[in-house]
Order: sequence, then C-alpha cells, then structure tokens
Amino acid sequence: MTAIESADLVSVPALLARNASKFGEKAAYREKEFGIWQSWSWAEAAQQVEDLALGLLTLGAEKGDHIAIAGRNRPYFYWSMLAAQSIGAIPVPIYQDAVGDEISYVLDHCNARFIVAGDQEQVDKILEIKDNLKNLDHIIYLDARGMRKYDHAMLSQFHELQKVGVAAKASLAADLEFRSSSLGYDDTCIMLYTSGTTGRPKGVVLSNRNVIETSKNSSIFDGLKASDEVLAYLPMAWVGDYTFSMGQALWTGFCVNCPESPETMMTDLREIGPTYYFAPPRVFENQLTDVMIRMEDASKLKRWMFKKAMAHAKTVGPALLSGLSVGLMDRIKYLLGDIFIYGPLKNTLGFSRIRVGYTAGEAIGPELFDFYRSIGINLKQLYGQTEATVFITLQPDGEVRADTVGVPAPGVEVRISDDGEIHYRSPGVFVEYYNNPESTASTKDEEGWVATGDAGFFEEGTGHLRIIDRAKDVGKMADGSLYAPKYVENKLKFYPNILEAVVFGSGRQFCTAFINIDLNAVGNWAERNNIAYGGYQELSQHPEVLDMIQSHIEETNLSIADDSMLSGCQVNRFLVLHKELDADDGEMTRTRKVRRRIVEEKFSDLITGLYDGSERVATATEVTYEDGRKGSISATLELRDAAIVAVQRMAAE
Repeated sequence: MTAIESADLVSVPALLARNASKFGEKAAYREKEFGIWQSWSWAEAAQQVEDLALGLLTLGAEKGDHIAIAGRNRPYFYWSMLAAQSIGAIPVPIYQDAVGDEISYVLDHCNARFIVAGDQEQVDKILEIKDNLKNLDHIIYLDARGMRKYDHAMLSQFHELQKVGVAAKASLAADLEFRSSSLGYDDTCIMLYTSGTTGRPKGVVLSNRNVIETSKNSSIFDGLKASDEVLAYLPMAWVGDYTFSMGQALWTGFCVNCPESPETMMTDLREIGPTYYFAPPRVFENQLTDVMIRMEDASKLKRWMFKKAMAHAKTVGPALLSGLSVGLMDRIKYLLGDIFIYGPLKNTLGFSRIRVGYTAGEAIGPELFDFYRSIGINLKQLYGQTEATVFITLQPDGEVRADTVGVPAPGVEVRISDDGEIHYRSPGVFVEYYNNPESTASTKDEEGWVATGDAGFFEEGTGHLRIIDRAKDVGKMADGSLYAPKYVENKLKFYPNILEAVVFGSGRQFCTAFINIDLNAVGNWAERNNIAYGGYQELSQHPEVLDMIQSHIEETNLSIADDSMLSGCQVNRFLVLHKELDADDGEMTRTRKVRRRIVEEKFSDLITGLYDGSERVATATEVTYEDGRKGSISATLELRDAAIVAVQRMAAE
C-alpha cells in the first residue's frame, strides 16, 4: 500500500472500514465453538462492530470513556475493542484469570464506566467488587448461561445490546459517523496495563499512531499479507496479542483464529495450521516437553531414529533455514529426516505451515531455540515492551541466532547508556502512563527516549543487540564477577523436567537456585519408573527426582563455565520448592514472569538455609486456593550441593 492510499488511515476503525471495502467476503475472524469453526468476513465483522457501537451509544457512552474487556480470546471481544474505538472511547482489556483485587485496581484506576465480560464467572467477579468501583455504570456479558435470575438493572446481554443499537440506528448513525470520522492519528487507541513485576501495574496509553505505524513497519519487515493465518490464544490484555491479533491483522487483512478453550488450544492449532505464530518461551518449552515425553514412551527403534535424525538436524537444519550452503549428502539426509521425522513432528505441533514464528517476553534458552529451527521452523526472536507497542528489535531472515535479539526494528532508534541500560525511541513509543506523570517522566525523556530497564550491548560487526538481564537484576558476586540470574535460569528451563528456576547470588560468594519441577514431565517419568507419589509436594522431594534435578544443574554448570564473563554464576546449592510459583499467590505476574523480590521475601528462610549450609529446612507457606480461600502448606525440604567447574576468572571491572 502506498503512502497516498494509506493517507486517510489514521485510526484503527478506519483500517476496519478499509478492510470491509477492500477484502469484503474474505475471512477475517474464526472461532471454534462446540467443535465447529464459525467464520466472519471483514464485511460481517464491520457490521458486528457497528451494531455494538450503536448499542454502546444507547447506554450513554461518551468520548474518552474507558471500556474494560474481560474474557478469553473471542472475536466478540476484538469487536468490542473496535466498537469502543469507533465511538471515541478507550478499550482496556484485562486478564481473564485476574482475581478480584487485581480487577478492582485496574477498573478503579482507569475509572471504567463499562465492562464487556465473557460469562457468569467474569460477571460474578465484577459484582463482588462493584461497591469499590465508583464509576462503573454497566456490565455487558456475552454468554447468557446462568445469568437469567440476575438483577439486570446494570446488566445487558451482548447480542441484545446490539439489537437495541440497530433499532436506534436512525437516530444515532450520524453521531457514530461523526465520532468515528473525527478520530485522529494522535488520539488514544487503547490502554494496556503492564505486568507489574515490581509494583502495581501502570496503564500504558497507546495512540492510533503508535499502533498503526508499528503494525505497518513490522508487517512489511516480515512480508505479512492478507493470506496469512494467526491463532489468537494469548491474553488479550497483553500488548503482543493486541499488536498481532488487532494491529497487524487490521493492517494486512489476515485472518484471526480463536481457539475453543485453553484445553483445546493444541488441537485447534493443528487444525488451523497458522502461517504466522507467536509464543512466549514457556509455550515452546511445554510443547518440547510433550514431545520428549512421547518419545520416552515410544519403541526403542523410534527413539533411535528420532535421536539420529535430530542430531543431523541440529547440524544442518539452521543453516538450511538461513539459506547457507550445505553439502548434497547432508541435504538428502535432511530431506529423508523431514519425510519421516521432522515433517510429522511439525504436523503434530501444528507448525507445518509456519512462515514466520516469533518468541519474546523473556529470553529463550539457546538449546530450545535451536531445536525448533533445526526442524525447519522459522522461529525468530524479537525484543519489545508494552511501552514500545511491542517492537524494539527484530531478527532479519538469514541473521537469526539464539544469543541475540536482532537489529533495531524499522523506524526504531536504540542506544546504550554509559551504565549499560538500553534506551529506544520510535513511532511506537507510548503517550504516557495514565494518571502517573512521575513514572512517565522517569521512563521517557523530553526527546522521546525510553529507558527499558534492561542491560545489554551491541555486538561489534553484526550490529545485533544482546540482552544480559534486567538492569536491576544484573549485579556482581562478592569477588566482583558478573551476576546475571536470567542467563542461568533460561539454561535450566531448557530441561523438560524444570518448569521454573529462580537464581540468587548478587553480592554473595556463590549462586543458589529454587527449582519448580514440571509435574507433567516428571510425573510421566515417575510412572515409567514405578515411582508412586501422592501429589506435587511428595514428588518434588523424592530422592530420585532430586538426583535428576541435580544432574541437570551440574550439566548447566558445565555450560556456564564456558562463558568467561558469566562463569561465576554456576549454581552451588539448590532446592526444589514444595509448591509451584503461582500468580494467585503473588509470586508471578499474569504473563508468568517471576516477581523476584516477592519470592525472595516470601521464602527468605529457604534462602538463608541455602547459604548457611543447612541440609534440611522446615517451612510453611501461605497459598491461595481456586475459590479464593487462603491456606497454608508445610514441608521439610532437602537442600543439596551441586558440583561446579573450577575456572580461572577475572573480576569484572
């Protein structure tokens, strides 16, 4: 599309109108419901949005109102965001698994007047806290099951509200047209809340300019087009889903597919076979874990074939994917591997048609990254933030490596400060933190440069950016050597048996680690080895499980010892936690990032035991059950030493 053709596309609703006209009956949204894929064209989606926008006007929605969205990925919620934007209101998606206190904070902070909720569960959570929400006027719910006997004084069913809007079209159409056509490039498009790893989440205000420019530039970078397909399954409150499933979809006209439920996501992924796919490292870790579990249960012949084929794929697969020269015999062997191993594996994963795949959110282990690229999946890394409308750096095809996050994305400038912190500015830089001028000023300077809070450096010669860690987490060991916990944690999480790892050691003589086992992977291993267990806690403390985790840590230490800069981060002592770190317990964010400081405070007795040489520590931990009740679990944990590799290190300057 030329600049002339796109001159009038200054708002997200304008992109929708363009698509309805340009693509007409082409599929825009699909959703699997009751086992059947439903489909809506761009023209039908535009009509759905108009009907809901008119309905919102009948409720008295005003320009600048905040309209919250709570539910799983469904076309109706993407349409709700577009309807809000069409009337000049501001959509605020929230995490569907957020608990009452988290929802209350967001809705109160943004003074939300309306909320579009998915079902009875979401409505109940809102009704429980509505007395704390001074501005909430109305709740619109989608799924009517269980809602018949509710007081509907402030409740409306989604489709019924659309019908009310259609009935009032004659009197409201002009107002809707005026509001939609009045939207400008610098008007607010959406507000997304940060994950809140260090405190309360902040409302990040993004303009139409932010969303459209970054969507356009990133789509051109990877050659995305209207024929592409994506699976929208990540939280709608996360900037990545908004950019991929809304911004880029509206810019290119590609189809957005919504799975039936989290439980059917993998089946739905295989059925759709997306050509463009994004997942955080945890999703790729879980998929690889499932593969390895299945291989452990396979026959000896299949295991041998898999091992031999993957060894060859690791040698030549990434080179073939990058277009490098590979010998004829190696190509033939790889082709045979693709026919019998890699192809069926990609089909099982739902990755047969992927042209472009991305991972971000946190660093991905190099072994994990190389595994997917070795079987021919064009997996790349990007580096971004909510405040950047995702994109800061991207990996160009042919320049993909596990240890960098690529080069500055189109339109993005990146610089490294004297203390190693990464700064950037671009058309995607957020407008402000809502009602938080102090944080805005401390994050974004007058020239538009944003401080990321991450430490990194540009490689000489390649111009690729390498991320070391969060700047606040990077430190020094007692001997002055560099300490970067995320580097070690990512290596540990490559092992299918390790779900999560938290490393400590800043200012200390040595590093220690908390480990969460993957109950699925370790449980499968236990069954194969006739090891009985009653639950996570019992399995996590089984001597053979501790032996297994110790071997993983010691193998990781061997790998870390090869890095002269970070060899001091080898893990000397560890324990396996008696519970999984959980967002409901405040130990992780809703995007599954560890809240390191909270973990340190909550399990301070265990950290003390790791450093004072204790062999066992008795502990009690408060937990939150699914129904919101609080409880406590007690355990006596075994603390173990791990072998380290002696290396000649120089203290960091």
